[in-house]
Amino acid sequence: MSTMKFCRECNNILYPKEDREQKVLLYACRNCDHQEVADNNCVYRNEVFHSADERTQVLQDVASDPTLPRTKSVRCAKCQHGEAVFFQATARGEEGMTLFFVCCNPNCGHRWRD
Repeated sequence: MSTMKFCRECNNILYPKEDREQKVLLYACRNCDHQEVADNNCVYRNEVFHSADERTQVLQDVASDPTLPRTKSVRCAKCQHGEAVFFQATARGEEGMTLFFVCCNPNCGHRWRD
């Protein structure tokens, strides 16, 4: 994890800077001439963690998205509703695209793939 670094000379923030000749990452002060070699090449890392509820909510909201195509040629296996939205996406661990369906019944939200 990268943290903010401060200049040893004047206590201002050190900013990442590339030394193209040496091919190293430096942290340099913009106030004085102090520079130091970075101990890690990671400048910033953003990790996003989702709970299972957040992922489920996103897919249930898909049914109310007016921009997605709808079909009446499928029946929900859970509630027998006759309309679903569909979209293509890559499923985990699979190479090709998969067709996903989400039931349009607001009380159901069942998801399946073809």
